[in-house]
Amino acid sequence: MTTASGLVERHIAFLEALRGAGLSVSLAEDLDAVAALGAVSWGDRGTVRAAYAATVVKKHSQRPTFDALFDVFFPRLVGDGVRPDADADAVPEGAVRDNGAALAEFREQLAAALADGDQETLARLAVEMVGRFGAMPGRGPGLSSWSAYTALQRVAPGELTARILRALLAQGRTEEEATRVAGRRVGAFTRSVEDEARRRIAEEKGPHHVAEVAVRPSIDRLDFTSARKADLEQMRREIYPLARRLATRLTQEHHARRRGPLDFRRTVRASISTGGVPLVTHHRPKRPHRTELVVLCDVSGSVANFAQFTLLLVFALRDQFQKVRAFTFIDHIHEVTQHFRPGADVADVMAELAASTSHAALWGRTNYGRAFTKFVEEHADALGPKSSLLILGDARSNYSDLALDRLREMERNSRHAWWLNPEHRRHWNTGDSVAGRYGEVVPMVECRNLTQLGEFVHDIL
Repeated sequence: MTTASGLVERHIAFLEALRGAGLSVSLAEDLDAVAALGAVSWGDRGTVRAAYAATVVKKHSQRPTFDALFDVFFPRLVGDGVRPDADADAVPEGAVRDNGAALAEFREQLAAALADGDQETLARLAVEMVGRFGAMPGRGPGLSSWSAYTALQRVAPGELTARILRALLAQGRTEEEATRVAGRRVGAFTRSVEDEARRRIAEEKGPHHVAEVAVRPSIDRLDFTSARKADLEQMRREIYPLARRLATRLTQEHHARRRGPLDFRRTVRASISTGGVPLVTHHRPKRPHRTELVVLCDVSGSVANFAQFTLLLVFALRDQFQKVRAFTFIDHIHEVTQHFRPGADVADVMAELAASTSHAALWGRTNYGRAFTKFVEEHADALGPKSSLLILGDARSNYSDLALDRLREMERNSRHAWWLNPEHRRHWNTGDSVAGRYGEVVPMVECRNLTQLGEFVHDIL
């Protein structure tokens, strides 16, 4: 009875952690998971994982987050990972766990296993690596005793790539294939080390602590400003599926709202045949309206990724707009509308946008006031009664002149105006942030990830 109760509690906690990480798990899917788990054997951990994934994971992009949380709440090993055949954290008695010789010997074993693609040995080495090189004993209260970062910095598996390449080439693989395989194996091993560190931290601090602190959210809820290089690549792959979903929703909603205002005269005329009773109402045709969009993007520092993703989404949805003009700036305005051409490749657009940022700065420091002034002086014709203005940036202007009067002029000359800020709202108005003052002129919206970006673009269309 206690075991069943513990499983129910673990199941509920696991689903709550998934929701907290951005996966929308409904009550119906909760019940589906229970039904699926009742039909499979709990003796096979892989089967349990597959049953959960089939019932609660909706998108492929959510799978890494699901797997990380599953490993935390339903770990593969316990403690140091002792198995019946051997100690997975084994070190010969009397041997030193971590010194130059021990590290060199471990790296030799790791290089050989990576070259051979020996998954069983790699799984054992990931456990051993965290146990030997990722331990951080004696840390203060609230801090974990295990660190994947420390273990990876110590062993540096990425530096073994050249050796793995040589071994793969000796096996007869082409250079291109060997490079791809080596990168994939090193990446997979790195993720195994991170998974093992999370497992140990979960045992030490509890799975809820890891779910809240150590597990990265799903890619559509990951902050633009904290994304790693691999995350950015995955986000780029998500842009066009996101655009297709948005376009489909918009088409359906526009069809549902096709009817315009009531045509009173036609309705009365039609009611004559029924003695004046209006059985059928008639409506005037609804005038189609598509927004003319003008986008101003701060492309300095960490907000550059956010600006580029927003531009790419606008680019993917350009058919939903009557006209699009796009400008980038750091302290000087530069038009990039020419990059938004039909049929352009995403990779080419990204490269061109990145190159165009070099023209967006003259002094090298973000200066919203100067950028707004230059925009009004050089591109005032871009705004008009049919235009919507969209400003992208963190509103940090290095304590320079804000040119609020210029921003007010831009807002007055637009039909609508919005400002998307990729920083969390709690950071607004701290340091050199003037989000509050700019927000008084143009409504400012927090937009930190793909989910918020998609919701905003849908709302303005």
